[in-house]
Formats: sequence, structure tokens, C-alpha cells
Amino acid sequence: MTPTHAPFETTEALRLTVLLGEDDRHHHKPAYAEIVHRAHAARLAGASVFRGTEGFGASALVHTTRLLSLAENLPVAVVIVDEAARVEAFVADIAELTRDALVLLDPVRVVRHRDRTGQEEGDAPQ
Repeated sequence: MTPTHAPFETTEALRLTVLLGEDDRHHHKPAYAEIVHRAHAARLAGASVFRGTEGFGASALVHTTRLLSLAENLPVAVVIVDEAARVEAFVADIAELTRDALVLLDPVRVVRHRDRTGQEEGDAPQ
């Protein structure tokens, strides 16, 4: 843990990153969108989707925005950070969505800034 006089505190968490193609589908819906909706329904701390401009995966075919003919199925990363137990349970819940994806789990430290009174920003004074 961070010393109490620091303007921030850190906590341990787990980061889930799912790397897939933007054309990957689940019941005619983008798989990345389904992952985000399931994360929201599971009340995880948050989820973000990042669209890549270039990349390749198991197919070894490079997908890029620079060539119009290959501008489909660009790489997409879904990133979720929460407590380890919650993230690990969620990975099991999305197994059918991630069979062809690369799923990464990384331990991380989350930084929460404090205001001048020592409370986390956004907390109501007590």
C-alpha cells in the first residue's frame, strides 16, 4: 500500500484484456459489444473497447486501415479492471464469446487520487 501522506492510494486488481476482431459476432451482434454489456450486467467496475489501426493474429493476415481492401476485421481490445475474483468469475461467464480470441489476465495496481482533505476524489465528506 501507499503511505497515507501520499496524494493517492493504490489497490491491487486484475486487468482482463480480450483481443479479437471487430467482425467477430455473437448472435449477429459484435462480440466486443456483448462482452461490454455482460460486464455491465455483472456490475464490474468498467469496460472499454479500443479499436486498433493495424494488426494480425492466428491467421497471419495483416489487417490495416491503410489498405482499403483489408480495412475489415480490424483488431479490437476489450479492457476490464476489477477485483481479481470478480474478473476471474467473469472470464468463465464469457467463455463462449472468447473461444477464438486471445484472453490476457494481468495483475495491476489501481491509483485513486485524494483531494486536499485526504479523501478520495468524488467521495462525499463525512
